[in-house]
This record gives sequence, C-alpha cells and structure tokens, in this order.
Amino acid sequence: MSVDHQADINKRKKAIVRTSIVGIVANFLLAAFKALVGILSNSIAIILDAVNNLSDMLSSIVTLVGVHIGDKAPDKKHPMGHGRYEYLSTAIIAVIIMYIGVTALIESVKKIISSEEASYTNVTLIIVAVAVVVKIFLGIYFRKVGKKVDSDSLRASGTDALFDSIVSAATLVAAIIFLTTGIAIEAYLATVISLLIVRSGYKMLREIFSVIAGERADPELSKQIKTEIKALKGVEGAFDLILHDYGPNMTFASVNIEVEETVSAREIDDISREIRRVIFYKHHIYVNSVGIYSINTQDEEINQIYRRVKDILSHYEHVEQMHGFHVDRQKKEISFDIVVGFGMKNRRDYYLRIKRHLHDVFPKYKINIAMDIDYAD
Repeated sequence: MSVDHQADINKRKKAIVRTSIVGIVANFLLAAFKALVGILSNSIAIILDAVNNLSDMLSSIVTLVGVHIGDKAPDKKHPMGHGRYEYLSTAIIAVIIMYIGVTALIESVKKIISSEEASYTNVTLIIVAVAVVVKIFLGIYFRKVGKKVDSDSLRASGTDALFDSIVSAATLVAAIIFLTTGIAIEAYLATVISLLIVRSGYKMLREIFSVIAGERADPELSKQIKTEIKALKGVEGAFDLILHDYGPNMTFASVNIEVEETVSAREIDDISREIRRVIFYKHHIYVNSVGIYSINTQDEEINQIYRRVKDILSHYEHVEQMHGFHVDRQKKEISFDIVVGFGMKNRRDYYLRIKRHLHDVFPKYKINIAMDIDYAD
C-alpha cells in the first residue's frame, strides 16, 4: 500500500468520524425538542418523529463503530482486512429503521382506535418547521460526504435524514390542517409515515445484502479497467475480470490476458507488473492474479481454424464472447474459453451441444472448451 493511498484512507476515516459526530449532536438536540413538544401537544406524529431522530443518532454511532472496526489492520484471521464491517454497520442501521417503523405503526394504529386529538401551539409549529430545515441540511451534508468518501453508511444516513424532513413537513401540514379546519388526520398520517419508514429500512437492507453477497462489477469501471490493460504494450486482449470487494478501499482483482505465443517469460513478468502498477495507480485496486493465454499468430492454417470456430459460435445466441484461443497442432487440440450469458439456464447441455458441433467440423482435433461465467461487462 502506497503512502498516498494510506493518507487517503486516513482522510476518509476523519471525514466519516466528523460527519457522524455532527449527526449525533444534531439528532440528539432535535429528538429532545421534539419529544418535549410531542408530549405537551399530545401529538403521536411528533413523538414518533422524535424517536426517529433518536434512531438517526444511533445510526451515526453505529457508523462510527463500523468505520473504527473496518479500519483495523489485516491480521492472520482476516488477511483481507476488516472493511466489510462497514457494510454490516449499514445493515444494522437498516434494521434499526425497520424496528422504529414497526413500533411507530403499532402506536399510530392505537391512536386511531382511541381517537385522541393533538393539541398544537405556535411554538409547536415553529419547532417542527426548524426541524424540517435542519434535516434537509443534514441529509444533503451526509450524502455529499458519503459520496465523496464512498461510505454506504453515510449515504444511507443522508437518505434517511432527507426522508425525515419529509416526515416532519407532513406533520407540520397535518397540524396546520387541524388548526384551520378542525379535521384531525394526524394519526392516519403517522400510520402512513410508519409504513414508509419500514419500506425505507427494507430497501436499504436489501441493497446492502446485495453488496455483501457479491454484486456484478460496475460496467463503466470494468470496461475502463480492461481498456487500460489492453492498451499496454504486449497485451492483445483482457478477459475474465473479477473484482473482489472486501470493503471501501480494499478491492482485489484477477484478470486473464492474451499475449502472442512468442512472448518470453521475462516479458510476461514485465507485463503483469505493469498491469498491477497501472490499475492500482488509477483505481486503488490490487490486481493479485494475472492469467496468461498465448495466441497463435504465425500460422495461417490456425488463423483459418480460428475464423471458422468464431463463425460457428456466432450462431449460438447465448455465447457472448470467445477468448484464449489456441491450437496445438502436434497434440491435435483446439482450446479456448467461451462466456455464456445468464439467459441460458441449462448451461451443461448447451456446452455439450457446442462441443459436439465443433467436433463434427474438426474431427481430427480434440476440443477443449472452458465455459466462463459472465463476470463483468
């Protein structure tokens, strides 16, 4: 790890800690004021809003703990570091939000059944209005910092804060309607708010579990990395790029490249080192494995076989790519990889059909096909 990269990691941690502390202080003050106003005015919506602010404060605390654990150095038990703890902290935040939503839903239904009315004052309205403004600024601030330092936890907290501003605004509207018309919709509004809170938490939880499970690499990033690799001297093609995400600032990659069969071992070593240097310098991604395919370029008969195989595969709609093509004329073997899209469910039968087809066309050759997964664009 370079000195500059470590400096970026330290800078990121400081930004997350600073932002989280701002969130803790702001949400604690908002929760205290709203709880007092909610109790005095007998408003379930405002009380729920106060509880929601407490959950936001807890979310910021969880974010702090997550980034602290995630920043721990790799050890024997966790050689890839502890970065995924940040993802777990986001999952915990999501569960907290869902719990608050369910609890709020139960209390809101109770209010509807008991038909209790709220009692609003001008002070109530002013405090709720101030809360709306504060939450908007907090939400924008959290999302801006979260995007800048690539923190899912901060982005989640920012989204939640902006959502809270809508909740507070809705509560304000309900109060104004009650004061001007005498129509009490506050308990019903609180029910809707509760359902939206549950939905927000569930969506957040689903998204972070998808990241933990292992998502497809970002198309733009994968295409850019392969383009940069193919631009290096001696590289004829780049394929099978896999990105392994072990948390923010801890991504490993493996890739297969094609080189001409005349390239020496020393030149291959130079190419591999250059790939690692370029990709880490540009993306802070560690390329820990570079597989090598040698391609035939000196034999016209082999080139004809290549064109014939490529033409045959073009008629198989689920074959998205062929690479690593090599012909050993002494052993009478044709070897290559194909990428089969996820649209083909019965991959084995598809593979055997292709293999039989090629064997019929080239009966004197043994056909070796490696069936790759569609890892990245």
